[in-house]
Amino acid sequence: MTAGDPPPGPLAGIRVIDTATLFAGPLAATLLGDFGADVVKVEHPRMGDPAREHSESKDGVPLWWTMLGRNKRCITLDLGKPGGRAAMLRLAADADVVIESFRPGTFERWGLSYAELSEANPGLVVAHVSGFGRTGPYRDRAGYGTLAEAMCGFAHVTGQPDGPPTLPPFGLADGVSALTLAFGILAALRARDASGRGQELDVALIEPLLTLLGPQPAVYDQLGIVQRRIGNRTTSNAPRNTYRAADGTWLAVSASSTTVAIRLMGLIGRPELVDEPWFATSQGRADHVDELDAAVAEWIGARPADEVIAEFERAEAAVAPVLDVAGVMEHPQYRAMESVTRVPHPDLGSVAMQNLIVRMTETPGAIRWPGRPKGADNHAVLSAAGFSDAEIETFESEGVI
Repeated sequence: MTAGDPPPGPLAGIRVIDTATLFAGPLAATLLGDFGADVVKVEHPRMGDPAREHSESKDGVPLWWTMLGRNKRCITLDLGKPGGRAAMLRLAADADVVIESFRPGTFERWGLSYAELSEANPGLVVAHVSGFGRTGPYRDRAGYGTLAEAMCGFAHVTGQPDGPPTLPPFGLADGVSALTLAFGILAALRARDASGRGQELDVALIEPLLTLLGPQPAVYDQLGIVQRRIGNRTTSNAPRNTYRAADGTWLAVSASSTTVAIRLMGLIGRPELVDEPWFATSQGRADHVDELDAAVAEWIGARPADEVIAEFERAEAAVAPVLDVAGVMEHPQYRAMESVTRVPHPDLGSVAMQNLIVRMTETPGAIRWPGRPKGADNHAVLSAAGFSDAEIETFESEGVI
């Protein structure tokens, strides 16, 4: 398919203007585009989305952008110039969603406040995503996913007990926020179906990952307990860890339910542990994690990984290898699911990227094209919005596009 094809999928007919950068807002727009939304990516004429400069490139093609920019028509606009504002208002008048990730107050300074955008289009959903949200003492600070991962409590509990707080080596907070933002946008569009009115959304990077940290706030509130770093273990169950097999392969094991834990003890030849009074509850097993970990580690450490996995499968216990990206792309389960797919690319021939994250039987989405060059669709998009060739040429001469 090409950039001119009509979008398939359940969100066909929804138009999204993606003005966001780095990475939550753009990824949310990618997810919407995967399921049929017509996404118009707006970038600064000179700087573009900084995501184009992140990660590696091949033959001048930014590889992360092939995925992050997929299913988007790419235009350039300097929103800080009068011409850029005028073009944005015209695009917004025919859109359903605008996504922005500038510091709070920036859109307002450019004359693109929610009031001004909704005057042009009362049904418009304007989705804001920023480091610290649009309220509170930190609202005006620069904020990135790294800071969110630190502030929300994630880094504090991640790492070895005697090691430093550990940050993830990828955009975890941004990714979780992107999923949250996409969910919020769909909820707002559903509300618009009933009321006819759009609304504003506010997603702060410091909040979605906090939600995934489980019972920590309730436990602290009621018991005064602050969770500590415990490596690959968990505070609520055992055994749960990574263990090294005899051939050097690392394996992850989880016995979250009592029935699986019982089967695991039988497999490793320690059925007597099941008769201990503490074994009957997940918290009791967590309190005896050292004993359980030692037993599992000894059994796995004496066998090669293939044997361990086969024995776990026979016993209906839970185990999985710790894979790197090469292992992911070669693994038969991921291959069967087509979790990584190849997409035709005009310069690279084809490029591998993550497939759609939801499979739908009746209204599936599609990857229609990979990320396109900056400004590749300027003329097509602006012409469709009603700008004449002369106006577009003026925009070009004035640096608006």
